[in-house]
Amino acid sequence: MFLINDTTLRDGEQAPYVAFNTKEKLDIAKKLFEAGADELEVGIPAMGQKEQDDLKEILALNLPIRIMSWNRATLNDLEASINCGLKAVDLSIPVSDILIDVKFGGDKDKLLRQLETVVLEAKKEGLFVCIGGEDSSRANLDFLKEIMSLGKSIGADRFRYCDTVGILTPQKTYKNIKELSSLKLLDIEMHTHNDFGMATANAISGFEAGAMSANTTVIGLGERAGNASFEQVLMSLTRLFGKNVDINSEKLKSLIQSVSLASNRRIDTNLPIIGEYIFAHESGIHVNGMMKSKSAYEPFTPNEVGLHRAFPIGKHSGTSTLLYHLQAMGINPDKKRLQELLPLVREIVTNRKKVLNSTELKELYLCSLDI
Repeated sequence: MFLINDTTLRDGEQAPYVAFNTKEKLDIAKKLFEAGADELEVGIPAMGQKEQDDLKEILALNLPIRIMSWNRATLNDLEASINCGLKAVDLSIPVSDILIDVKFGGDKDKLLRQLETVVLEAKKEGLFVCIGGEDSSRANLDFLKEIMSLGKSIGADRFRYCDTVGILTPQKTYKNIKELSSLKLLDIEMHTHNDFGMATANAISGFEAGAMSANTTVIGLGERAGNASFEQVLMSLTRLFGKNVDINSEKLKSLIQSVSLASNRRIDTNLPIIGEYIFAHESGIHVNGMMKSKSAYEPFTPNEVGLHRAFPIGKHSGTSTLLYHLQAMGINPDKKRLQELLPLVREIVTNRKKVLNSTELKELYLCSLDI
């Protein structure tokens, strides 16, 4: 079973210039659950009292899904999570030589001893433990295997494979995750970044290779170029992998709007899954096909994500578009006249950089009859 562990309220909020208040966090948490998230990563208790108070309020919602915090693999961070009442933790540790040099002076033995101490303490408290492998995509695979073997031996539940600087490709992701998952040591969770525009593709490739979970953020919010998109992963798992989720389009739309508003980030009109224009068909060939079958040029229906289909009257429109709009206004047009009207429609749209509306088309058509 594939799981979505959404980290909008942790990694999403780490996006530059983004800060959620308590009310926004509670609203987003509830809507994430309603929209189909399986787990939530909701913050960093070590940030201080205000963050801890927010986490306690999220826990008080009593959402029937796992609520997790992010921590460095230190006893102090773990204690802060335990004091909040959290029952699941991600314990992050650097695993690439680059970051081990930066954070542990290159001492891998010290790193392993520290990880063991903190994981054992967390398990003694009965917590669900995910070991977060920071910078896994630049790490030596043999060292990752050592980390996962240690984790399994001391009771950890999951290993988070982090593409911290977003350098993976889907093929490289598949190769690495296939090798790690075949060991049957720990369940693997994907944490992918979008620096080269492949975060969602890499998360999906991870699933194909044996990962069972992926971190996501709503509208791909996150550090630098962001993370794998919640809505893209959700729809991919549902429509392409058969994940049993009853997506409520209104809940999803409300979630997207809430995160967009709280983060002050716009939603591009062509953004996959939720962009306003992704169900707008202008090409004459496409419109003609859509008139015959609504699945001709759409992989899923706009109703599934709370959007609407449109047939704009633009430069690339054909007679099918003109026919559609005129018939909707009760006019049964002459098709030869429509063909003659197309060059004028295209000229007007090109010159003013704006499509025609139905009323304008009607006026053009009626005027053409008087000529």
